Amino acid sequence: MPNLELWPGLPFDEWRDSCATLHLWMQIIGKIRLAQAPLINHWWQVPLYVTSRGLTTSPMPHGERTFQVDFDFIDHRLVIAGSDGATDGFALRPQPVADFYKEVMRQLHAMRLDVQIWTTPVEIPDPIPFEQDRRHAAYDPEYANRFWRVLVQADRVFTAFRSRFIGKVSPVHFFWGSFDLAVTRFSGRRAPPHPGAPNIADKVTREAYSHEVSSCGFWPGGTGMEQPMFYSYAYPQPAGFGEAPVRPAAAFYSRDFGEFILPYEAVRQATAPDETLLDFLQSTYDAAATLARWDRTELERAPSP
Repeated sequence: MPNLELWPGLPFDEWRDSCATLHLWMQIIGKIRLAQAPLINHWWQVPLYVTSRGLTTSPMPHGERTFQVDFDFIDHRLVIAGSDGATDGFALRPQPVADFYKEVMRQLHAMRLDVQIWTTPVEIPDPIPFEQDRRHAAYDPEYANRFWRVLVQADRVFTAFRSRFIGKVSPVHFFWGSFDLAVTRFSGRRAPPHPGAPNIADKVTREAYSHEVSSCGFWPGGTGMEQPMFYSYAYPQPAGFGEAPVRPAAAFYSRDFGEFILPYEAVRQATAPDETLLDFLQSTYDAAATLARWDRTELERAPSP
């Protein structure tokens, strides 16, 4: 893949159906991780992680063994690997969610890695249980690969941004429920109970937002914002946050979303994409941390050269 764009085009309309199917496939694999991994603060045990070929669960316990499940968006395969050397997998291709779910569970059973999951998707309207879903069956390998390549670049820049903070900060991780890559900084102070969000249980949001945060991420688009975008928000949101000056000029505050938005195309078309994205991440964090009066001298350090 030597001549591919570092920041490829990702128009949502071009892969809407494939995005919806891939979201559900990832929920199946993510729910396996949720079922197997012990609870870690703010649900950090459940996301997926960007790799040099796709996304991975990372190792999950199964008795005295571990196993992991990887999406490979170069060879377009799902790969299951156990710590005992057992491996299995199958091609990623157009197929209904129900068939994908059945094949994953069949292969896990054959590897003596049986897992029970709640089969209803989360964080989407009108969910169809995985074993019944024959509506979502699209898979465009070109756009799946483009999506992963965007995640590779976002993960790299988010990690550089993460390195500037010495307080509590999350890994850069991909949440399969909301279908976004995110990294979150914490002030160290408790937050008021979260009021909840559509199509998600209160216990999930209460755990996720138990402490004061400034969070940023990348989302490929969907209902309400049908274009890929970077975002940044604070919880609880301090007074004046939406009116704070941020950079670059293409960034804006969305009152519908309650967060700052930077369209992906503004980064992709920039002369210096890394610096443009870092400017957005830093300026929106500055707004949150300053207005909420975080103890910034104790939480931050100068960027690495």
